[in-house]
Amino acid sequence: MNAVTKIAGAALRHDSAVKHATGEARFIDDMAEPAGTLHAALVTSPVAHGQLRALDLAPARAMPGVVAVLGPTDIPGENDIAPIARNEVLFVETIIEHHGQALALVVARTRDEALRAAAAIKPDIEALPPILRIQDGRDWLVGPFTMKNGDADTALAAAPFTAQGEFEVGGQEHFYLEGQVALAIPGEGAEMLVHSSTQHPSEGQHIIARVLGVPYGAVQVQCRRMGGAFGGKESNASWVAAAAALAARHTNRPVKLRLPRKADMAATGKRHPFLYRWRAGFDAAGRITALVADMTADGGHSVDMSGGVVMRALTHAINAYSVADLRVTCGAIKTNHVSNTAFRGFGGPQGAMLMDDVLAHVARATGHDIEAVRARNFAGGPNPSHTPYGQALEGDLIRRVHAEAMADSSWDRRRAEIAAFNATHPTLRRGLGCFVSAFGISFGIPHLNQAGALVHVYTDGSVRLAHGGTEMGQGLFIKVAQVVAEVFSVPIETVGLAATHTAEVPNTSPTAASTGSDLNGWAAFNAADAIRTRMASVAAKHFGCAEDAVRFEDGQVLGATDNQRLTFGELAKKCWLARVSLSATGYYATPDLEWDMQAVRGKPFFYFSYGAAVSEVVIDTLTGEHRVLSAHLVQDCGKSLNPAIDRGQIEGAFIQGMGWLTSEELWWDPAGRLRTVGPSTYKIPGSRDVPPVFQARILEAGPARANTIFRSKAVGEPPLLLAGAVWNALKDAAGVAHLDAPVSPERLLRAGQRP
Repeated sequence: MNAVTKIAGAALRHDSAVKHATGEARFIDDMAEPAGTLHAALVTSPVAHGQLRALDLAPARAMPGVVAVLGPTDIPGENDIAPIARNEVLFVETIIEHHGQALALVVARTRDEALRAAAAIKPDIEALPPILRIQDGRDWLVGPFTMKNGDADTALAAAPFTAQGEFEVGGQEHFYLEGQVALAIPGEGAEMLVHSSTQHPSEGQHIIARVLGVPYGAVQVQCRRMGGAFGGKESNASWVAAAAALAARHTNRPVKLRLPRKADMAATGKRHPFLYRWRAGFDAAGRITALVADMTADGGHSVDMSGGVVMRALTHAINAYSVADLRVTCGAIKTNHVSNTAFRGFGGPQGAMLMDDVLAHVARATGHDIEAVRARNFAGGPNPSHTPYGQALEGDLIRRVHAEAMADSSWDRRRAEIAAFNATHPTLRRGLGCFVSAFGISFGIPHLNQAGALVHVYTDGSVRLAHGGTEMGQGLFIKVAQVVAEVFSVPIETVGLAATHTAEVPNTSPTAASTGSDLNGWAAFNAADAIRTRMASVAAKHFGCAEDAVRFEDGQVLGATDNQRLTFGELAKKCWLARVSLSATGYYATPDLEWDMQAVRGKPFFYFSYGAAVSEVVIDTLTGEHRVLSAHLVQDCGKSLNPAIDRGQIEGAFIQGMGWLTSEELWWDPAGRLRTVGPSTYKIPGSRDVPPVFQARILEAGPARANTIFRSKAVGEPPLLLAGAVWNALKDAAGVAHLDAPVSPERLLRAGQRP
């Protein structure tokens, strides 16, 4: 099909926009509860590390309204909720690994009764010393793996100049509006239907089945929408759903489990904090000739998603740049924190921070403007265009987004204004920073790059679309609907959107890694195209023309002449009368991917998405307080499927990244108890933190050289990296090359006091 895109590429509003604004959109906690629904609450550990000597559940069983109290011995299947590796327990049996870890589950008539009963349980724990810092970790959860190119040691020894650095970047709480929640409804025999706020219904199905000891086919998981996720509902949602299903199986009644915000923040994983140590060699012009670096992630107490995070951090460590001789090592260390997990960017943002720290030190050592140093080290042009693991980057696009962001921000004029301001103001300092990114699109695990869809056309011309992707507010459903509407050339209102359901589209991959539109868009295209081909055959027979003469245009089906015309619905009815199927499954697998994690070589990504940002900040040198004054973003989206949705994603990702690097600080006390467990102690960006000057735009006529759906590019994660411009601007304002993140006022003051 070579249709000119009309619906695909249109700036249509989110399919649930009005419902979100009016409150009509239903989330799981809005659903009518089936008769007899019970409510569950977790019993969690008050310590970060310890031996569970005894857990007396009798006090909870004696509380009003309590129906059941369940522990590890009540699990009929396996006490294992690990998404990839194994041996991550639902309920602790012997050793407590982190503060907030689940010990048991209370089931009661009401949620308040369940919470009160859970609070009545006082576990007998022998406390053990917790490991809370990356530097103190002893055991590797993942890796370490090493990416090598050339001879880094020889090149470092031969370099005219050298520098070294060490810095840390903290984790981040997902802080979705809708917390973790699941409603489990038992059916006949082993059947279980679970409504789950999840990015990965198939994984939820698998974990539930494992815990219950039943086949996958006995469990069905459904999700119409989530109130935000950002990676936090990829693996964590699965164990929450499994706990609800366990309670439903024991009581043979529907059970809802909704975590309170404090319990949610204590019991679920975060973005991985990272520790970086590096040494670099460079010449007088600031061109980096050698790099040896170690990046260590805080994996928490178990593997969870750390393997993928390490892989993406390693493959993004050099970002949009080129270093001929390097050795970069990355792994995840075990600590007594909650098991860290997927978060928007999935290790890519952490990896990309490395080179910008190196660039800042090189610019400072050589006396060159950092943007001149940045440009000299871009991949392509006079420098090698391949990543250290062997995949090609597009240097022309890297340089283009950088140049356009610099032009949009009026960099030279702004730099002069800042210099004048700083020369005259006694306490305030302004700074300017840039960040450029090359973000690889695809799951790092090749087999996850597949998707399915199911499309029905009814005899009135209406369409029903189901696919394996989940809607978390990012606009995936409207984008995939635009693809189907484009194939049939029907109004977007014609396409009905089905909830994601494992019974309709099985064996799905998570909606993550920015692949939602790529994978599910192609799967839906293939399903719709199969139906369209059948319909075209019926139309050709009806019109008495060649099949390739049949055209689908604006809800009409046309033959070879103008008087040969049917509505889409009329043709659908004729297909049914002719006994032609109007239903099709579609499938798509991303081609040409290969990856060897042990060797750190291959082609793990289908393509790269490029972006650049410039930010201006002001800091108060007396208090360390700071504010972002402006941000100019240019993001490559190829030929956007929906510019309105994509612009929203660019803006939101940048602000979320800004929060990660500035205000969102996770803090554990010396005993390992997370103390930032709500909005009063954990500061996400608010409306007043958005830069007063905020220009985010899509790169015009951005080429998509890979065969993506309608030549679009993914947009969910890449713009988050652009918040690195704020980090660089803060370093510029403070006059330092080193700055740990998040850049709290305290950290900024300490950085300014360094010699």
